[in-house]
Amino acid sequence: MTSHQYEVALFGEFFSKDLKPILNRITLHCESSEPMHSREVVFEPLDAQIHRDQGQEPTMLRARKELIVNGKNVDAPWHLYSYLKPESVRVHPEATVRPWATVQVEGDAIGFAAALGYSRRSQIYKRGYCFRKGSLIILMFQQEQIDPKTQQPTPAHADTLWEVEVKTAEPIRNTPETPLSATIEEVLEIQLLMKGLLDLRRQDV
Repeated sequence: MTSHQYEVALFGEFFSKDLKPILNRITLHCESSEPMHSREVVFEPLDAQIHRDQGQEPTMLRARKELIVNGKNVDAPWHLYSYLKPESVRVHPEATVRPWATVQVEGDAIGFAAALGYSRRSQIYKRGYCFRKGSLIILMFQQEQIDPKTQQPTPAHADTLWEVEVKTAEPIRNTPETPLSATIEEVLEIQLLMKGLLDLRRQDV
């Protein structure tokens, strides 16, 4: 057993023409669904190039802010989070299992990240749907375009791929009471549920 907290996840993508049947099947088997609109800012450490020169991938810091909660536009707090390298495919061949640390930040998360020694690398706006099933969330979204002048999101093109993330809603510990194997089984149930409509798979991300 380890003191790490983990995320267990599967990923997929599909074309817009397949949205309705996929949306219907997920909605039918989930406890809740709501619109999703979020902003994510990705930071890298100031010494990221040194890490890369040494053949190591730097650990990125991410800030996420929900722009819609319960169907309403809100000024929600930022959540800072970071992932370590996923566990080996030999250990977990069925799903992505990666150490995950997260913290809620009130106020200026961007400035807070800078104070920690990180610089802003990119930002992403995601719009779509969020589903809840047990301890899992299912995010189904398109990445929006960003206006280079205003840095505000604009609607995604009609042919933009839809992305799907099936993952644990909160970081989990691998304990006798909450073994990772049980969470992996939950995620694989969604994979089986979507078989024939959507290919959900492990990714080394």
